[in-house]
Amino acid sequence: MNSDRTPAPTGPLVLVVEDEPLLRLAAVEMVEDAGYVAVEAADAFEAVRILESRDDIRIVFTDIDMPGGMSGVTLAAAIRDRWPPIDIIMTSGAVVPVDAMVPERGVFLAKPVSQRQFERTLEGFRTDPPTVM
Repeated sequence: MNSDRTPAPTGPLVLVVEDEPLLRLAAVEMVEDAGYVAVEAADAFEAVRILESRDDIRIVFTDIDMPGGMSGVTLAAAIRDRWPPIDIIMTSGAVVPVDAMVPERGVFLAKPVSQRQFERTLEGFRTDPPTVM
């Protein structure tokens, strides 16, 4: 074991949904630098499969513009409907959603997202485990 390794983060789980591999990697690093644990999905359909199989995701950080028939806006609506306790961060470098597209307890951040902006957004969310309904 390499003693130079940084300990793995142990904070709440954030599902990062981004179709561009380099942008996904950068987003995962941002999540981990903020002290959270990242779980990755390459598209909205994979994100739904992950959410269906886990009950420990607290925040979803999703790009809006994704290929494959389900956008980040549609994903956010599905999350709000099926997993109401999960907080949502939507981001895009091209699309600026109208307020009606951002669900309750959701936030839009324009790309590029700075580490400081991202961390302030995370601080605004509650990170307590959701109540089972």
